Amino acid sequence: MALNILFIGGTGQISYPCVERAVAQGHAVSVYNRGKRESALPAGVKSIIGDLGGPEYAGLAKAKFDVVCQFIAFTPDQVARDIEVFTGHCGQYIFISSASVYEKPARHYVITEQTPAINPYWPYSQAKIDCENLLLAARGLDWTIVRPSHTVRTGLPIMMGDSDVMARRMLDGEPTIVAGDGRTPWTLTRSVDFAVPFIGLFGNKAALNEIFHITNDKAHIWDDIQKAIARLLGVEAKIVHVPTDTLIRYNPEWVGPLIGDKAWTAIFDNSKIKSVVGDFTCAQSLEEILAEPIQHLKQRLAMQRPPRGEFDALVDRICREQSALG
Repeated sequence: MALNILFIGGTGQISYPCVERAVAQGHAVSVYNRGKRESALPAGVKSIIGDLGGPEYAGLAKAKFDVVCQFIAFTPDQVARDIEVFTGHCGQYIFISSASVYEKPARHYVITEQTPAINPYWPYSQAKIDCENLLLAARGLDWTIVRPSHTVRTGLPIMMGDSDVMARRMLDGEPTIVAGDGRTPWTLTRSVDFAVPFIGLFGNKAALNEIFHITNDKAHIWDDIQKAIARLLGVEAKIVHVPTDTLIRYNPEWVGPLIGDKAWTAIFDNSKIKSVVGDFTCAQSLEEILAEPIQHLKQRLAMQRPPRGEFDALVDRICREQSALG
């Protein structure tokens, strides 16, 4: 059944393939954003230009969309406004949260939706938890919360810092850092694979007032991820392993992305989402998972290589001092 869908966002890392998939499935799709991204929207998509905090935002309720997909709300005040705007004015409100909300470290090595949402390390995740709690308490709005994990399309998966700089370091034969011993399993999901089950939630009564994560079933260790990136770039990875506790002493801003996320094992049980939308598959090999991000990287590097700067100096210092320990 064709539905009237609104994407708030729609041209981002995860949302753009979801827009493409929704159009391919025959839905009427509108995208609300500032219209500043380079990606052209698929044919037939209605573009609505506006700001998330603009006075025109409340007018979206008049269209009575069947499904509203919120991809760019990151703070409780933004979700509180959505609850005010869309309650009674849409069939289903889908909030994109994050799998980083899950308890760190998880008490069981396989994460399910029953894993507590507790992250004392990362303000980003804490804000997402607060957003979720507002929806849990809302009345009169049928919501669905979706928690993506590390989802890739244009950017390369690294543990901290700028991925283009890390790739440039690889190409220049310079060392790169992996936190810990490099053997922690981590789950990567292509955005195009995420889109298939995500669209299956649209108008699905079994999805109303429920929380789902959508991820790959397979994980890869961080060393293999970094080696695969280097291999696809035609070079050899020169990995320096550094304890996480040491890294955050060099840069306290890494506490969130490391101790609050990537330093821990991330293996997910996707049985709940599959029970609602049916089975789905994701790319398994790193070569297939990384193919699109590598293509985007090469296009960016062809236009401009990132210059050396403070981040390079910090990485050089960490690698030099860690290697001096023998």
